[in-house]
Amino acid sequence: MMGRFWAMLRRPTLVRRLMVAQMLMLSVLWSLAVAYVLFEGAGEASNVSRGVLHAIISVADNLAEQPARQQQSLRAIDEALREEFEMGQVPEVAPRILVWRNGELVYKSPDAPSGIRSAGPEQMEVVYIKGQAWRSRSLVEGTTRVTVLEVGGAWQFFITINSHGYYLLPLLISLPFLLLPAWLSIRLAMRPWRKVAQEVAARGPQDLRPLTFKPPHGELAALVDNINALLQRVGTSAARERSFIADATHELRTPLAAMRVNVEALQGQASDPRQQELLDGILNSGNRAARLVGQLLQLTRSEVQAEAGEQRRPQALDVLLQDRLAALSGLAQAGDIELELQASVSLRVPGQRESLVSLIDNLVENAIKYSPRGTSVTVSLHAERGQAVLHVADQGPGIAPALYDRVFDRFFRAPQQAQPGSGLGLSIVASVVQQHGGTIQLHRASGGQGLLVEVRLPLASAEV
Repeated sequence: MMGRFWAMLRRPTLVRRLMVAQMLMLSVLWSLAVAYVLFEGAGEASNVSRGVLHAIISVADNLAEQPARQQQSLRAIDEALREEFEMGQVPEVAPRILVWRNGELVYKSPDAPSGIRSAGPEQMEVVYIKGQAWRSRSLVEGTTRVTVLEVGGAWQFFITINSHGYYLLPLLISLPFLLLPAWLSIRLAMRPWRKVAQEVAARGPQDLRPLTFKPPHGELAALVDNINALLQRVGTSAARERSFIADATHELRTPLAAMRVNVEALQGQASDPRQQELLDGILNSGNRAARLVGQLLQLTRSEVQAEAGEQRRPQALDVLLQDRLAALSGLAQAGDIELELQASVSLRVPGQRESLVSLIDNLVENAIKYSPRGTSVTVSLHAERGQAVLHVADQGPGIAPALYDRVFDRFFRAPQQAQPGSGLGLSIVASVVQQHGGTIQLHRASGGQGLLVEVRLPLASAEV
C-alpha cells in the first residue's frame, strides 16, 4: 500500500504541476512586494519607536542630578533593546543609542561608533563609518538629544522584519489554505480534458472514427481537431494498405494455382527421382505461398468486417466445430494425428460464419502442424458464466510463456520453430476474437507439454 502511495506521489501529473506553479507564483509576488517595501522603506523605517526615544530622554532628564543612576537606567534600556533583537536571533542589527545633554555625551552604547550626529530632529539619514552603513535618527527635547544608530541597508532591514515573522509567516499560513482551493479549481477546469482522455481510452485499435466530444475551449478544441485529423490519416493509410494487400493477394492466387497445376502435370511425366524431388519442393513452396495468400485474405476480410460493423447472427459453434474438424481430418491423417472433439452441449454465439470458420481452421491447423506424429489434438467446448469456452490443445513443443503476448503480432514466429509458417495464424485468430467481443489466452497443455489455446466468446442472448 505504501509503495503504491509513494509511486503515485512520484508520478508527474499536470494537476500537481499547475498547483506548484500557482504556489511559486504566489511566493514570487509576495517576495516582490517585500522587496518593494525594503527598497522604499529601508531608509525611513526604524526598529525603535518614538515612545522609546521619549522614555530615554525622560530618564536622562529626571536623573540628571544622579549620574550613577542615570547611567544605570540608560544602560538597562540599552540592554533591553539588545535582548529583544538577540531573541530574534539577529543581534548584529540591534540599535545603538547615544544621549547628549547640554551638548555633552552622557551615555553611549558600548559598541556604538563615535562622531555621528543626526542631520536634524525626526530626520533619518544614512552615514558611512569605516565602510559600514548606519542609519541615524535623533529626537530632541529641550537640551537633551537622543540618537539611535541602526545598521543600514535593505538586507539588514530584511533580516529585521523576517526575525519578526513578517516575511515567512504569511507564506506559511496562506499556502496550506490555498492548496485545496487550487486543487479543486484545477480539477474542475480539467474536466473537459478528462472527457477527451476517457473517450480515447475507450477506443479499440480498429476504431478510427473522429472523437465525438467537441470541447468549446480553444486550447482543447485544437488538440481534439489534431487527434481527429491524425485518426483520419491513419484510417486512410490503413485502408490503402488493406486495399493493396487484398489486390495483391487476389492477383497472386491465379498464378499460384496455375503453377500448382503445371507442377502436378510435370510430376506425372517426370521419371527421374531427382526431378520428382525438385518438383515436390516446388509444389510444397507453392502450397505455403498459397496458404500465406489465403491467410492475408482472411486477415483483410476480418478487419474490413470489424470496421464495417456487419450484423452478427447466432451461429451454432458446436456444429461449426464438427464441420471443420471433418474437413481437416485429411490433414490430420496425413500427419498421423488424431483429432478429438469434446462438445456435449449446443452453444450459439453471435458472429459471422466465415470469420468463425477462419478462427477454428487456424487454431486446429496450427495444432496439427506442430504436433508430433502419433499424438492427438483435443478440441473441447463448454459454457461458463455466459460465455462459450473453446479449448484447442496439442502435444507439440509449445511456446515459452514470455512470448505469449508477442505471438499475436503479425509475422512473428517463436524462435527455434522447426515447422515452416508465416506468423499470421494467431494474428487472424486474435482479430476474429476481438471482432466478436471475446478474449484469447495461451496456457501450457495438461501434463506441461504442448500448447492450450483458450478462446472465450459471448453466448447469444437466449443462452446467457
